[in-house]
Amino acid sequence: MFPYLIAVMMAALTLQASAQQPTRLREPLNSVGWQSYDGKRRCQYLHEGWTFGQARLTNRHPAVVPGVVHTDLLRLGLIDDPYVGLNERTVQWVDKEDWVYETTFRVADSLMACDHVDLCFDGLDTYADVYLNDVKILEADNMFRRWQVSVKPTLKTDGNVLRVYFHSPVKVDMPKWEKHPNLYGASNDQSENGGLLDRKLSVFARKAGYHYGWDWGPRLVTSGIWRNVYLQAWSDARITDIHLRQEKVNQRQAFLSDIVEIESDKDIGNAVITVTDEAKGRTVTTKKCSLRKGVNTIPVTFTIKNPRLWWCNGLGAPELYTFATRLSVGGKEIESQKKRIGIRSVELVTAPDTEGKKQFFFVLNGVPVFAKGTNYIPQDNFLTNVTPERYQRTLEDAVLANMNMVRVWGGGIYEDDLFYDLCDEMGLMVWQDFMFACSTYPAEGEWLENVRAEAVDNIRRLRNHPSIVLWCGGNECLDAWYNWGWKARMEKQNPDGARLVGEQQEYLYYDFLQQIVDQQIPDDIFVTGSPLADRGRGSDGINGDRHFYGVGHRRMPVSAYNQEKAHFFSEYGMQSFPEYATVLCFAPDTATHDIGSEQMMWHQRGGVEANKMIEWYVNSEYGQPRDFQLFLYASQLLQGDAMRTAIEAHRRDMPHCMGSLLWQHNDCWPVASWSTRDYYGRWKAAHYMVRHAFEPLICSALASGDSLHVYAVSDLQRQQKGTLQLTVRTLGGETVGTLTQAVVIPANTSTLVFRQPVNDLLKGRQREDVVVSMSLTTTSGRSYQSNCFLCSQKDLRLHPAKPEIRVEAEEGGCRITLKTDRFIRALALSIDDEDCWLDDNYFDLQPGIPYTCFLRTKLSAEDVKQKLIMSSLNDNR
Repeated sequence: MFPYLIAVMMAALTLQASAQQPTRLREPLNSVGWQSYDGKRRCQYLHEGWTFGQARLTNRHPAVVPGVVHTDLLRLGLIDDPYVGLNERTVQWVDKEDWVYETTFRVADSLMACDHVDLCFDGLDTYADVYLNDVKILEADNMFRRWQVSVKPTLKTDGNVLRVYFHSPVKVDMPKWEKHPNLYGASNDQSENGGLLDRKLSVFARKAGYHYGWDWGPRLVTSGIWRNVYLQAWSDARITDIHLRQEKVNQRQAFLSDIVEIESDKDIGNAVITVTDEAKGRTVTTKKCSLRKGVNTIPVTFTIKNPRLWWCNGLGAPELYTFATRLSVGGKEIESQKKRIGIRSVELVTAPDTEGKKQFFFVLNGVPVFAKGTNYIPQDNFLTNVTPERYQRTLEDAVLANMNMVRVWGGGIYEDDLFYDLCDEMGLMVWQDFMFACSTYPAEGEWLENVRAEAVDNIRRLRNHPSIVLWCGGNECLDAWYNWGWKARMEKQNPDGARLVGEQQEYLYYDFLQQIVDQQIPDDIFVTGSPLADRGRGSDGINGDRHFYGVGHRRMPVSAYNQEKAHFFSEYGMQSFPEYATVLCFAPDTATHDIGSEQMMWHQRGGVEANKMIEWYVNSEYGQPRDFQLFLYASQLLQGDAMRTAIEAHRRDMPHCMGSLLWQHNDCWPVASWSTRDYYGRWKAAHYMVRHAFEPLICSALASGDSLHVYAVSDLQRQQKGTLQLTVRTLGGETVGTLTQAVVIPANTSTLVFRQPVNDLLKGRQREDVVVSMSLTTTSGRSYQSNCFLCSQKDLRLHPAKPEIRVEAEEGGCRITLKTDRFIRALALSIDDEDCWLDDNYFDLQPGIPYTCFLRTKLSAEDVKQKLIMSSLNDNR
């Protein structure tokens, strides 16, 4: 008997637990009521009165919609929080059960008066049969798709019963695996944790891959109504889609086409489409047309003179326009829809460089852009936990770190509309993967047609967002097949299977998705996958973009980042543990506070080898930490130093290298991972250091051989003039020497501005006893400061030091001023168990030079002073 069948048998017993109210859950958005859109098309949300339960039992419990089974069980206290301790193990039975959700509702009179009423689901996770008044109206099989069914004949005014039967994704997909055992690979599917042995089912379901586990995430395979459900009513005709296509854009004018899709229930000969610039209240174009019964596609063209262009963060304002498209029949307006766009031109340059290698960089409005950014994963394994406030904070944190690009990674979801709205507003370019990652897929037949509907649906939903600058076939799928040994192994074991899988993957990415993009968004950019690879082979690390994990995975030293080259680094990273306050959230028992404990290892999905890797790097770079909390600190410092080193190396290599997207921005549960922000949004050391490394103007030092080289790197679009000052100090505070020189910094590139033998700077001192401080100041008022070391930090002869501290209350928090008489490396400030945020942290403190930072907190200044915890590399000496 399979372990999962045993889990199913235990499920009923589990549901006898007592109720409790967790604090992490939220009420859904748009939770109740009906509304009209511009008074024409009517919408009634169906988010109230839901119950749920196991299909094979009669017990029913209150449910929250949108939501998923796990969150409903957790809310009622029927399962323990799977994010705490080892509790994830105890909920693996949930995905082996079928579940039923049901509600009863009355239809608003205004909807019943319309000729057509549709039942709409914006998201069903995943295998679901939908019944309305005992009539089966829908069979859903794709988490990523929207579903719409005409239901007017089935509706009653009152007493309508809506039932959604969710089939266990394990029970649905197990026969598919058994038909083709071990044919398709899924390297991160944690089937063993789910009691399924080696049966990796994720590739068969059109469902978020990370739900089945990843090397940073748990295995929590959800089911539920995870996005809005509502009725939508209309009569005569309605606008079903608007595509504001930007034909040609420059500084002088923008040529636009408003491609309007209209569904009509009869022939209409006197229709008029009007497009209005809402900000100015000005009609930009009007077109008379005739509508045929069925779907009509009508292009309406217009021109905007001297357009306000959309720019990414750091290059200008992300200007946005709102255009209203109105449909009138016989002089009467019957519907209008508003769409917000940013007017911009974008291209991806992949032409060969002087050595014949494919370049990879973006040009926005005619300006080559160095992409500074991160890889984004879903913010929670339970997606309905992600509130608008979390979206806002997560993306603001990218902007605060001077980023201009976010990659939506292919093992998650096509994100909520709000995500892209915020990126539009914040000037964050979006690299959008299709939802395929680190796997090979059964790309044929019904599965492929399901993907077609998924791709078309999400392209149509998202294509007006100016932030989306690239559509990508998926993440590391072709690399897995060609470069990870999958193809070679299968060719030995199953040559026919290898030929089939290879053909399916190439068709999926090089033909199938390309054709859909060409049809739906012919002006947009598509690449077959990341890293970029030519048909018939994997990536080579030289052409196009590159994923580099030699540092962090293969024990190459952090300094190796300075030698690695690529035109665009779309992934690289280093693991760290979260801070102690986060550890306490998932491992509250201090007896478990050892990185090898069962609880800590359960929240390290890279396994024992991942912890060994972190230990090896920490010991190599800084020496062995004395205790658990210092180890957490050192792991974060390691990650921060690694990311700063990589980013500075990539930026120094401009314009050969024109992109640096680190892995990863965020977590989906509390865990040791590559994230620079943990699950609770707490900034790790890396996020602070990334912010400094991504500043628009930096100076970056590299000790090469016996010389010190200093580069000025600028994203600014104008040449800068300024002064570079280098000061060599002993770690005890003595000034060894100061050099000052005028510099000219060209726009949008990297320039070597200083070079000198190290021995000339040392003046007889030892490398282990000094720090080199750099200050770059321009005549326009910009400034940048940083430090560099001339030896390994492990060999620095740091002195024990505790800074003087002054805390003063200010609006919203406290101002903290610190001062020391000895150099302090990477001073970290924290307050355990308090929700606070520092505007700077993990900073160096120079002898005799006060440093001030701001702490956002509700605590008094006196409480802050009493509770403030300080850690530094000096503490480990």
